[in-house]
Amino acid sequence: MTGKTDETLGYEQARDELIEVVRRLEAGGTTLEESLALWERGEELAKVCRTWLEGARRRLDAALAEERDDAGAEGADGGE
Repeated sequence: MTGKTDETLGYEQARDELIEVVRRLEAGGTTLEESLALWERGEELAKVCRTWLEGARRRLDAALAEERDDAGAEGADGGE
């Protein structure tokens, strides 16, 4: 686990660490305490990933809405 704070993790970093956490949990061989810590870290990383993806979705939606508005304005102007 990286030890970086969640605020400084980029999407790819959080995703890669989450993949490693899942791999370790699936491999087994950890104590209950270690497994719980890994699971908790996985939940935190999943939240970071969701936040990044939701932000990306909002940006895409805004860009698409702006594009539609621009196309509508051009149509209203007679295409000029």
